[in-house]
Amino acid sequence: MRTGPSLTRLAAPPGDRPVLSGRDATDVDGQAVADPFLLIVDGQWHLFFEIWNGAVDRGEIAHATSDDEGGSWTYDAVVLREPFHLSYPHVFAANGAIYMVPESRQDRAVRLYVAEDFPRGWRPVATLLEGPFADATIVRHDDRWWMFAQRGLDELGLWSSATLDRGWTPHPSSPLWPGNRRRTRPGGRVLHVDGRLWRFAQDGWPTYGHSLRAFAITALSPTTYEEAEIAESPILRASRAGWHAVGMHHLDAVPRTDGTWLAVVDGATLARY
Repeated sequence: MRTGPSLTRLAAPPGDRPVLSGRDATDVDGQAVADPFLLIVDGQWHLFFEIWNGAVDRGEIAHATSDDEGGSWTYDAVVLREPFHLSYPHVFAANGAIYMVPESRQDRAVRLYVAEDFPRGWRPVATLLEGPFADATIVRHDDRWWMFAQRGLDELGLWSSATLDRGWTPHPSSPLWPGNRRRTRPGGRVLHVDGRLWRFAQDGWPTYGHSLRAFAITALSPTTYEEAEIAESPILRASRAGWHAVGMHHLDAVPRTDGTWLAVVDGATLARY
């Protein structure tokens, strides 16, 4: 967890220990956790994340809850598994329902799931894209749905649709930043910050997930796309020590009533925490 007056001034809590790790799993052989996404439903704080299940050697989607507004978390269970790898459980509320778009690149599709018995009961309702796309990230803006997703190692695609579950078409500026590993893989939910949209990207150079870069989207319409990297970027980076020694590549955050932010982040190390 990280807190601060802004997303560029996030601080670690005393001791800076992970609030969850693979060892917290009670129902699977949890080897690692990653890609955390927050959701507050009826005052209850929920966290969805990838957990690497060592018994089947692939990622599944797990869930945890917090009773102190994100200060501490209690592991619940795996809530979504498929016969292929899942990660990046981008979860959001829309149209009176709760949806998830997890990464399912191994199955060569971007799928939309709906919760029939939240936080469980996830049912696939639509295939949004077909192809080997990673970390699809969806945001609502100007009465349209927008989706970013990476193909390969260095190509960021952008699509839009008037309807969430169908009709996705490529943006004329897509692919964005082809050939650039430093800004093409999504690194968390697109957030509304000070009246603008902020997009986060994993910096894949010199190593995968080394740090997290932040970009302010300055133009987003059916015909235009522009963004500018903020001056403080990268906002998370490898620390060379501890649980995030090797890299930090993901962020999700919510504004609190006192004007500060609470963020969930992940990190990589050579040791097991």
